[in-house]
Amino acid sequence: MGNNTKLLNKNFMIMVIGQIISLFGNAILRFALPLYLLEETGSAALFGLVSACSFIPMIILTPFGGIIADRVNKKYIMVALDFVTALVMVTFTIFIGKTNLVFLIIITLMILYGIQGAYQPSVQASLPFLVDKENLLKGNAIINQVSALANLIGPIIGGLLYGVYGLLPILIASIVCFILAVIMEMIMKIPYVKNESKSSMIAIVKDDIKTSVSFIIKEKPVLFKTIIIISLFNLFLTSMIIIGIPVIITTTLNMSSQAYGITQGVIALGGLCGGILIGLLFKNLKISTSYRILFWDILALIPMGLTLMFEMPVNISYVVITVCCFFIMTISTVFSIQMITFIQGETPGNLIGKVISICLAIGMCAQPIGQVFYGYVFEVLKNDISLIIFGAFLAGGIIVIISKKVFSKLEDCEKISIEQV
Repeated sequence: MGNNTKLLNKNFMIMVIGQIISLFGNAILRFALPLYLLEETGSAALFGLVSACSFIPMIILTPFGGIIADRVNKKYIMVALDFVTALVMVTFTIFIGKTNLVFLIIITLMILYGIQGAYQPSVQASLPFLVDKENLLKGNAIINQVSALANLIGPIIGGLLYGVYGLLPILIASIVCFILAVIMEMIMKIPYVKNESKSSMIAIVKDDIKTSVSFIIKEKPVLFKTIIIISLFNLFLTSMIIIGIPVIITTTLNMSSQAYGITQGVIALGGLCGGILIGLLFKNLKISTSYRILFWDILALIPMGLTLMFEMPVNISYVVITVCCFFIMTISTVFSIQMITFIQGETPGNLIGKVISICLAIGMCAQPIGQVFYGYVFEVLKNDISLIIFGAFLAGGIIVIISKKVFSKLEDCEKISIEQV
């Protein structure tokens, strides 16, 4: 695992700072590009389709990112991908206004999400080599909070820049962020032992995927069942939030991009609070009772639906929806950190990158389907948005009931103790 005995060692801190910079660049882009498309076209269906297309490369490349992370120096993976991201945004800045907007945004987002899919397994797989096992949960919580912090600041600043100056300053800021991230990552050191192999890359990929899938399905089948539950929630809840919130705020409530940016920032703040709460309030949290966390998640949909059903004043509706999104993100983050730590703890060191990437890919598979579905539904039922929200609540309730049986079986697995957080 390396010689790092402390959590806040030099290399871990360098990675954290690099993550803050890189993720901030990603956050303002993820905020601005879809919003720009929605404002320019006014089509929820097109918005959902573009969002779905963006996720497909991430799903495909995430497993390969895990394979590469276990066989190549993770530092160089991060450096290369941040550098390529900067080049992509330079290209986008040059061609915007000179080619078809929808085509340009689809291609750019597909590349960005594909890079992100290959990038994240390297970050997750690096942690066990930068911190000891007893600090692994803390390390995951910090990385999660860094992501939440970037997502908190990004949309708020992005909303202000976008509302006042338009898209160009956001593009320039993102390019600067990715270049700075490359510089930080270049001075970072991650323990690495070269994996000698005489097999072809195709054979390596095939064997690694087979090994990882076999581990998940045969050796740890409860992980596979858990991932299926997460996929269903991504289909009915996550996709609804991703597509629904910008449509509701900018179209249904007819509010500004700054208001949407604030909501996105509050959602990210929920992620930050979730990372804190898992250490402060959930000392005896068990994997076997995780279905209760998901139940609290879907309860937050009820106030949102009621507010829109009774056509409350715009400002009241906005506050209620924003608060509910904060609650959903807080609870979801607690669940996410718990699951990732469980997977890392149950997986051998030589399989961590591959297994995590396969889990992430399976979990994300349903999301593009949900985004296309909700994009269409939000356009067809634009005058009855509350029906969509209550429908998501009912679907989520069914999944919670089913998931209780799955998560209860984890009681005999290794329990995650959070007493040291």
